[in-house]
Amino acid sequence: MAPTKKASPGKKAAAKQPAKKAGAKQPAANKTSAKTAATQKKPAKKAMTTKTVAQKAATKKVVAKKSAAKPAPAARKAATQGPAVAKKTTAEKKAPPRKTVTTRHAPKPADRDRDPARLIDARIEELGDWRGKTLAQMRKLIQQADPQVVETWKWRGVPVWEHDGILCTGETYKDYVKLTFAKGAALQDPKGLFNASLEGNARRAIDIRQHDEVDEDALKTLIRAAVALNAAKPARRR
Repeated sequence: MAPTKKASPGKKAAAKQPAKKAGAKQPAANKTSAKTAATQKKPAKKAMTTKTVAQKAATKKVVAKKSAAKPAPAARKAATQGPAVAKKTTAEKKAPPRKTVTTRHAPKPADRDRDPARLIDARIEELGDWRGKTLAQMRKLIQQADPQVVETWKWRGVPVWEHDGILCTGETYKDYVKLTFAKGAALQDPKGLFNASLEGNARRAIDIRQHDEVDEDALKTLIRAAVALNAAKPARRR
């Protein structure tokens, strides 16, 4: 047999060492160089982060301005649809609709039970100035022109003289006393006593101011003509 060769101790040690695997850890020198590179890259990363935060803040400000400029959805909807379509509040929905009430100025209950002649007397006394004296004088002339005239008290407390209908009313104001003839437009007025309500289709009036002098005969003639006009009115159809 051929003699076997013994391996040297150095070769045995080399043979026992395992083979280096792929991806094995690098020596300490390589680790130090890697750390140095990482520390050099970190400042750049922080700078990029600060810039990104600033950009985000600026973007938020722009979005906030746009949102403030735009109206709320409910207000925008109400503006486009108009006030008629806008939603009502809960209180408005529950509140009942208001009713419009028209009131007529009727005489007081106490006035209805009293004699119209006494009410006219009280009005003359209540005035207590030239207007009361003028109203009393006109009342006297009307009664002289038509002894059968009927005195009534109507509306807001207005003296009214009637005979087969209204002849005239005696209204008192701050600066004048007014005699309004219900059918004055159809009466002849040769003396020109009518000086108010001249554009009306039916009525004519005489405004008597302080210190005015009234033609008594002409006024009596107008009263008699008004009585005759009421008496001549056509009969109502049945």
